[in-house]
Amino acid sequence: MKEHDPAYKPPLGNPDKRGMDRRCFMKMGALLAGGMTTLGTLVGCGDSRRTVRIPGQLEKDGTRIIRAGCPAHNCGGRCVLKLYVKEEKIVRIETDDRPTDELSDPQLRACIRGRAYRRRQYHSERLQYPLQRVGARGEGRFERISWDEALDKMATELQRVKKTYGNSAILVPYGTGSYNQTNGRQTAARLMNLFGGSLGFYNSYSWACISRATPYMYGTGVTGNQRQDWINSRYIIMWGWNPAEMRDGTNSEYFLKKARQNGARIICIDPRMSMSATALADEWIPIRPGTDTALMSAMAHVIISEDLHDKDFIRRCCTGFDSTQMPEGCQGEESYTDYIFGTRDGQAKTPEWAGDITGIPADTIRRIAREYGTTKPAMLYQGYGMQRRAYGEQPVLGGCALAAITGNVGIPGGWASGIALQADDGGPFWNVFPTGRNPVRASIPVFLWTEAILRGQEMGAADGVVGTDRLDNNLKLIWCVASNILINQHADTNRSARILKDESLVEFIAVQDQFMTPSAKFADLVLPACTQLEVWGLEDGWKYGDEVILMPKVLQAPGEAKSDYQIAADLAERLGLKEEYTLGRNEYEWIEWAVKYYRNSRFPDIPDLEKLHEMNRGVYTRPVHEPKIAFSDFRKDPRSHPLNTPSGKIELFSRTLFEMGKPDTIPAVPKYIREWESPFGEEARRYPLQAIGHHYMSRVHSTHDGIDWLEEAFPQRVFINPLDARARGISDGDEVLVYNDRGKICIPCRLTNKIMPGVINIPQGAWWQPDEDGVDRRGNVNVLTSHRWTPLAFGNAQHTIMVEVSKSTNKEKTQ
Repeated sequence: MKEHDPAYKPPLGNPDKRGMDRRCFMKMGALLAGGMTTLGTLVGCGDSRRTVRIPGQLEKDGTRIIRAGCPAHNCGGRCVLKLYVKEEKIVRIETDDRPTDELSDPQLRACIRGRAYRRRQYHSERLQYPLQRVGARGEGRFERISWDEALDKMATELQRVKKTYGNSAILVPYGTGSYNQTNGRQTAARLMNLFGGSLGFYNSYSWACISRATPYMYGTGVTGNQRQDWINSRYIIMWGWNPAEMRDGTNSEYFLKKARQNGARIICIDPRMSMSATALADEWIPIRPGTDTALMSAMAHVIISEDLHDKDFIRRCCTGFDSTQMPEGCQGEESYTDYIFGTRDGQAKTPEWAGDITGIPADTIRRIAREYGTTKPAMLYQGYGMQRRAYGEQPVLGGCALAAITGNVGIPGGWASGIALQADDGGPFWNVFPTGRNPVRASIPVFLWTEAILRGQEMGAADGVVGTDRLDNNLKLIWCVASNILINQHADTNRSARILKDESLVEFIAVQDQFMTPSAKFADLVLPACTQLEVWGLEDGWKYGDEVILMPKVLQAPGEAKSDYQIAADLAERLGLKEEYTLGRNEYEWIEWAVKYYRNSRFPDIPDLEKLHEMNRGVYTRPVHEPKIAFSDFRKDPRSHPLNTPSGKIELFSRTLFEMGKPDTIPAVPKYIREWESPFGEEARRYPLQAIGHHYMSRVHSTHDGIDWLEEAFPQRVFINPLDARARGISDGDEVLVYNDRGKICIPCRLTNKIMPGVINIPQGAWWQPDEDGVDRRGNVNVLTSHRWTPLAFGNAQHTIMVEVSKSTNKEKTQ
């Protein structure tokens, strides 16, 4: 097979390419100073035919120091841990201490989640043995069984569903709980593709709208300069962007700090004063959630009205700006400036108009528009929360349009906006473990899996189905690997639970994880997976970066836990596919193969695996001395270097979107569209507060929830502005009920001026814990979210939520 050839480039896995008291701060300080860790000499891998010794710096007391990649849980970063291992146990964790150049090759320093990893690694609730359900789905009642029983059951169910319904009735759902090649959903996807396939999906929960919308304007998602170029910017807008907590590439906050030290002014536009706003910005501008495109449009109004736009760049490199630039066949349609000045709809998008919508004073809008229009070069970086909303495609396109009309595209210190994958090669791969081709050609939008359970055979192009006119099956079997998506992370948790409880819908559910998650409680079979410290692995950067990080096997897995790869290999044997699946390789040998893959693609100078771990640096890096600039050739000569758009230029008016014929929901130019749940709608009479669920410092989505050190520093709370609390008789620390028609949660609150009035914040990822009345007592924001999707990307709109809050009486019942 081709995969025997290290130069072979396989199909890649699907990447999704406040206030604290002094005691908590002291605990955080202890974490940041270091304080935990790992072992050092072992290890065998799966069915390995050899043992690999892990080198490390040996201390006098017998402690071995090993540098390794932080377990990849999709936190937004990829970092190096310095593990102190004594008597085959981690006793301390610090972080990257390599001597490096601070700009071209900075250290990959871990956050408190990585430094606290020992508390997760040795948690008493780790899954250690296969379990079979004995109660109703969701009750969480299981009995221990052997691996032979578990794998036989799994193989039997796969074969039964395949024979009865066909492979398209099987789903290995989206999951980002592990990215180290040998742990993660890609291991199951490879087996299913050899087994005849499973229902495919496209897009991600993280980037649905931003990854889909950006190419309509630029023809690509590779719209970002390498981050070393950020120091050349003189004005940076962090628009809904919070790298201090969610990271968005290790060291993004560090490069922003360097840019600021170099003279850049940084403003943060966000409904909440995030850690990033506090630590990195010169100014915080609170904005009403879901109104970003209104602000962008008003900024464009000021920039164009005051002649601050880059007319030469627009003339040479853009289409659709005004009536003189419209594409063939669309000459009479609404151009970008037609919308901005209200030529067709009668409403000029002035700062006063936007001020009423966004809650930002008109004078502030004018000021930031002038600052962005006159300070060159400038960078507008879009966060991802604002595109996980109703019509989330629009702020993506609106930000790209602002970058284009100010000429901040293709220049050092500028930024084209959009998803901004790294120039010039798109950046890290994430997964190189070869999954192969899926024989089932049908794919659904990733967010619509519950629809495929309920009405799969009715779903077609109108539901985003591609590869076929209509699905031929409803989903009947789910194999959920490294994912908490079935319950915790999907929208409208109570609805998801009702669907999965019904065994006439999905007939068999297997969950493969390290803990008994809320999703695992709905499984028929639970399989214990090892952590990334217990198996050989490899990772590269997260969106940005030019490094490959080694993840050696440092510990033995507890009980009978196995790697995701080994579980799939054992299952493949029962399905008669072991040789095809493993190609004779164990986990270590697959990582050897992966290193060779990187050598034949991005990093020709990377040493082989044995040399890498002998070096005990934890990482191979390629320093960036001359950062790549996206679209630099296009800007210089757009005719010789056209974009991959129909016009070859930046399309401020998209003929492709226009021809979809849905101007009210998918307009051809970026527009503000009022959300379907809005403070301006009828629903606000019953539910007057907007709710958001930001990425919390103590968790990676739902991973790390309940880890004691992290929980102490960042407890789960509802954050409320004092004005909203006072109107409801709520005091700081009160237990409050947050509710809408979809459900109720009941947790303590924290009053803070760091969130704008009319908005509450419930950090996402808390594990759903319903009481006997169905009230969630942990604070899972998805109890309140809607499963309605966006019109173009079919993406999740989970941040579009209207709720009410009241002081708890501890007598709440389900509605």
